[in-house]
Amino acid sequence: MSYSEAVKYVIEKLDINKKERNIIISHQFVTGAQTCDSEDITVGGIDNVDANVYADFDYTALGHIHKPQAVGTDTVRYCGTPLKYSFSEAKHEKSVTVVDFEKKGDITINLHSLKPLHDMVEIKGEFDKITSPEFYKEYDTNDYFHITLTDEDEIIDFVAKLRNIYPNVMKIDYDNSRTRLVNIIETDTDGDKKTPEQLFSDLYELQNNSELNDNQLDYIKNLVN
Repeated sequence: MSYSEAVKYVIEKLDINKKERNIIISHQFVTGAQTCDSEDITVGGIDNVDANVYADFDYTALGHIHKPQAVGTDTVRYCGTPLKYSFSEAKHEKSVTVVDFEKKGDITINLHSLKPLHDMVEIKGEFDKITSPEFYKEYDTNDYFHITLTDEDEIIDFVAKLRNIYPNVMKIDYDNSRTRLVNIIETDTDGDKKTPEQLFSDLYELQNNSELNDNQLDYIKNLVN
């Protein structure tokens, strides 16, 4: 028996009066729900269930998934969380779900939007673009930011410079040819035959997907000497 079948069996044993209005509150992952990095698809070690197991209920109030959404039918619904808990939720529209029950079968569902004091925002681009007033004037710079820099060269003191504009920046990373390259470091059997400069050059190229320029190479030579 699958987990969905087990849940359905338990619900069938509840002796529900289908002539009355019936509501169930369930902290559960329902198959087909849209998830993000904030959640797991299992809860307490139990698997997901099909929305059909709630067919005998007029309304199913679901918990666990952070994005407000209906699953399968409008009356099987996650209200979602009032706040965003990770940047995987940056594009979520948070809300409060208000459900009005009239006579049996007459249900009205309204979503009331919530606007946080500080939103979560993700931006991406080169350092000069992101720090340009023409760019950041479009944002509330007091929001919580995840900034992805696409520059190929490292920016000196970039964290402090970005915090001068985005004081609540929470995450900064790079997306460039170096970070996209996945290299496997293997034992170099000829390592004992190479000079320190050659060994450092090999390591630099492996990490950065580019060779040392002449100035960098001269610096390494002088440092070794």
